[in-house]
Amino acid sequence: MAFLPVFLWSDLVIWLLVAALGLLAWGVARTPPLGAAWGRVLHSRTGMASLAVLALFVAVGLLDSAHYRPRLTDAPQNGQDSGAGAAPAYGVEVLSLLDALLTPLRTQVEKTYSAPLATRAYAKEMQEVRQPDGSLVQQRDFPRLKFGGAHLGSEESAWAGDVARRLLQGYGLAILLWAALAIFLAGRLARRRQCSFRQSWRELWRRPPTSTAPAWDALLLTLAGLFLLLTPLLALAPEYHVLGTDKVGQDVLYQILKSIRTALVIGLVTTLVTLPVGVLLGIAAGYFRGWVDDLIQYLYTTLSSIPGVLLIAAAVLMMQVVIDTHPEWFATAAERADLRLLALCFILGMTSWTGLARLLRGETLKLSQLEYIQAAQAFGVSSWRILLRHILPNVMHIVLIALVMDFSGLVLAEAVLSYVGIGVDPTMISFGTMINNARMELAREPMVWWSLAAAFVFMFILVLAANLFADVVRDAFDPRAA
Repeated sequence: MAFLPVFLWSDLVIWLLVAALGLLAWGVARTPPLGAAWGRVLHSRTGMASLAVLALFVAVGLLDSAHYRPRLTDAPQNGQDSGAGAAPAYGVEVLSLLDALLTPLRTQVEKTYSAPLATRAYAKEMQEVRQPDGSLVQQRDFPRLKFGGAHLGSEESAWAGDVARRLLQGYGLAILLWAALAIFLAGRLARRRQCSFRQSWRELWRRPPTSTAPAWDALLLTLAGLFLLLTPLLALAPEYHVLGTDKVGQDVLYQILKSIRTALVIGLVTTLVTLPVGVLLGIAAGYFRGWVDDLIQYLYTTLSSIPGVLLIAAAVLMMQVVIDTHPEWFATAAERADLRLLALCFILGMTSWTGLARLLRGETLKLSQLEYIQAAQAFGVSSWRILLRHILPNVMHIVLIALVMDFSGLVLAEAVLSYVGIGVDPTMISFGTMINNARMELAREPMVWWSLAAAFVFMFILVLAANLFADVVRDAFDPRAA
């Protein structure tokens, strides 16, 4: 076997979430009211555009959630050649499918900083320069990079033309991919509606006012922008460091793509912890009132009064002590970092449910006074049946919008916690660790700005897409807007 599959706990959670989303989609297709609500989400141009961006981030995260350990090359063991029946040996480094796809970015490590698309290092060094007479002279200059622009050889002056040619190739590929996708989509719509290709193409861009079809025009325009951004990166990345390198010479684009999975795990797994606690306590406090309401209010008021950073820091440090005192639990460093990541998700979830519970308590207090709830109580319907059949469906729009908004906040929270040193494991790449490592680089002369800028831009795009999608979901699922 050329590799040994590795199943991290976070990988199992992510793939279980994918399976749950598949079951949810199947249930939505079989439930007309839910199908109509999600149809309104897809009908929105903002919702379709933000969904396309989120889908791209999720695809990168899933590729980075399939881990394995590569098999080592056969080597002599104990002074003897390894026979055919010897047990295979696997490396201790845990890689993912994303690492395999990004092998050039992962392995082409420079000595230190280099600017985006540069062919030389960012700082001068003493080096020997051969003079025309053959002698060697010591002088300070910017050394050539080992990998960035190495294919140019001695023709370094051809850098501008080479970059321009690769950009044009990327843009050409983007246009071809977009045209193929648009034609395929128009053809599918023409077959489904049994109309001509010209009519379906016109409907893609000019929807009738009464149409409930998805906003295909917004999807195509968003994909056009993504293609125009990604294909030049694909054309330039094999030969250049498109976003530069950091202090140890690692490619910043590779770090950005690896950070996406960490952000998704923080947002999604923490949501799984927050959801049952916040929903259960929130609607129970609003419906039962009395001592149940007083107890739950006391609980989340006390929890909210404790500074969040101090509470999270104390819990993370205690968890770190447990991890450090039990090294035998972990076969690789990746498993150790993964456990700390899940612990951080659990801690964030147990400290961030209070806002959702407070919102649901207020909404449930209002719903419990409506006539159909009081009629159900008069007919002797059990309280838990009323909560599940009448209260919970009418507060789901609040749950959805709160969770998606919390996802954005959790991504930012990870960045802040990693910045102060209580976030993810230092060996795990995340937006927070990138920002933390970049803070000292801003004080250099000349200033190293690209690591911080890249982390900020990609994190901003992820959070913005999540917020826009949350707004559309709120409008689509709000019963008052139906």
